[in-house]
Amino acid sequence: MAGHSQFKNIMHRKGKQDSIRSKMFSKLAREITVAAKAGLPDPLMNSRLRLAIQNAKAQSMPKDNIDRAIKKASGADGENYDEVRYEGYGPGGIAVIVEALTDNRNRTASNVRSIFTKAGGALGETGSVSFSFDHVGEITYKLAVGDADKVMEAAIEAGADDVVTDEDGHTVYCAFEALGEVSKALEALLGEAETVKPIWRAQNSIPVDEERAQSLMKMTDALEDDDDVQNVYTNMDIPEDVMAKLSA
Repeated sequence: MAGHSQFKNIMHRKGKQDSIRSKMFSKLAREITVAAKAGLPDPLMNSRLRLAIQNAKAQSMPKDNIDRAIKKASGADGENYDEVRYEGYGPGGIAVIVEALTDNRNRTASNVRSIFTKAGGALGETGSVSFSFDHVGEITYKLAVGDADKVMEAAIEAGADDVVTDEDGHTVYCAFEALGEVSKALEALLGEAETVKPIWRAQNSIPVDEERAQSLMKMTDALEDDDDVQNVYTNMDIPEDVMAKLSA
């Protein structure tokens, strides 16, 4: 019986991973479609599309899926997605920014509001929390591209503002407006990046205890699980010991 239940757990985990992967692919495809619709369907002439394709490839999204998402943009019956940003506070007053691409604003607003409310948070007006974040460009590289000094030198030469190196890799930050320019310069120096995208970076992080971290992670998971939600940003800082307990 022990072997059987272990097998079931493995299958459940695999099923969950497949579901997460499928959801991630559909979000990446939606961004590709929106990017292709916003400009030309040629990545060489459309920097947003080029970045969207690069990020999809970094997640091993099949070429057929990428091509289908681009074609969808030129189809007469293709959905029209609006870019919407929601802002509010989660449990303990933690600031939360939610970015969505939706073909039905009412549905998305209702779902996002419901998730905030269930978690004991509240949605605010646009601008209610974004003033405590910086809208910047984020470019990530694997550790294999070189040590921290090499990446720092390349980042300075490319015109970036900051580099953070940890066990997960190198993260380069630059001005939002300079994202295309800096990523292109870095590509010439370090090769193709793993991801290139605009993000909301908290100016100051707020440490949270285990109970609050659990509530906030449950809330952000629920938001990310929504088909219309593309990205979720918070200013919470989960201490390593708390994260280790929650991941156990």
